Amino acid sequence: KFTDGRAFSQAVLLRRRHGFTGDLRATGDVLIDQLVQMARSGFTSAVLAEGVDASAAERQFARFAGFYQGDALEPRPLFARQPSEATHDHREAA
Repeated sequence: KFTDGRAFSQAVLLRRRHGFTGDLRATGDVLIDQLVQMARSGFTSAVLAEGVDASAAERQFARFAGFYQGDALEPRPLFARQPSEATHDHREAA
């Protein structure tokens, strides 16, 4: 159910608190505009609904090259990273 953020919180907890490093897959009501936030929360893959254009989903990642805040996969904020680390491709996560 995409109206609450429990799955995002659970993904962060699995990665940070419990050290889970395996594939964390989003299933169910996956919306492509949430894929970037899913990746930042710790998801490494998602099952898209039938009929959803995979290339449209991929384009979501190109829209945002970097983030000021840390996330589940890169906890350091932007100012604490080296310039070469400023962008982080979440599709290559964990």
